[in-house]
Amino acid sequence: MLPNSVTEPDGSAVIRALSYNIRSMRDDEEALVRVIRACAPDLVFVQEAPRFFRWRKHAARLASKTDLVVLSGGATAAGPLLLCSLRAFVERTEDVLLPLTPGLHRRGFATAVVRFGAARVAVLSAHLSLDGAERRAQADLLLDRLGSADAPYAIAAGDINEPPSGPAFRRLSAELQDCWTVAPWGGEHTFVRSTPPRRIDAIFATRGVEVLTCGVPTPLPGITESDLDKATDHLPVLATFRLPAGAGA
Repeated sequence: MLPNSVTEPDGSAVIRALSYNIRSMRDDEEALVRVIRACAPDLVFVQEAPRFFRWRKHAARLASKTDLVVLSGGATAAGPLLLCSLRAFVERTEDVLLPLTPGLHRRGFATAVVRFGAARVAVLSAHLSLDGAERRAQADLLLDRLGSADAPYAIAAGDINEPPSGPAFRRLSAELQDCWTVAPWGGEHTFVRSTPPRRIDAIFATRGVEVLTCGVPTPLPGITESDLDKATDHLPVLATFRLPAGAGA
């Protein structure tokens, strides 16, 4: 059974985190909303958020329809976006643009430090490059960013653009918990429109964060295969975590 979000009297917290490449909301928006709402997340790590004309309006509309609020990111982070529930107490946010390689798409990180109960956690949404060398360098930048976040724990999630055998993915999983590997639940593959299907989207957490479940949320009440197919070209990754009491409060 998927754990529910809860804050315990001692300040510890169980939270749900969702990572989702939404392809700039170019597909079936209502299907996308149904999937996110069914997951009941406290944090949503979005990739390929709208970045152009009236992008803030589109992000705000998605947040409103899913009973969430915009935390950080969007066009100012070159696509990654963070949404959160009202359970999250926001300490700070920052959008980070990564070095631009001529001829390649600009990349960035949406980052924040939030608190659930007495637990503080840094969060980061990323969409790594299609170019292998740049992707590997961006994995190092992601780890550097988490290391300087001034929070006891961190959760990073995104579209890694390569499977777990790739060098960037292996770099991240060497330093962080690859949550699917720690506590697999639901489905594994996040991009099923390729042959063979691949796991190229992932959620990572620093040591000390207890990973309870992680995977593509199938089955889950309120989510249908039709909605998953129509919402976007990636499948979502849903994880549940326990953040210990007194974590940097």
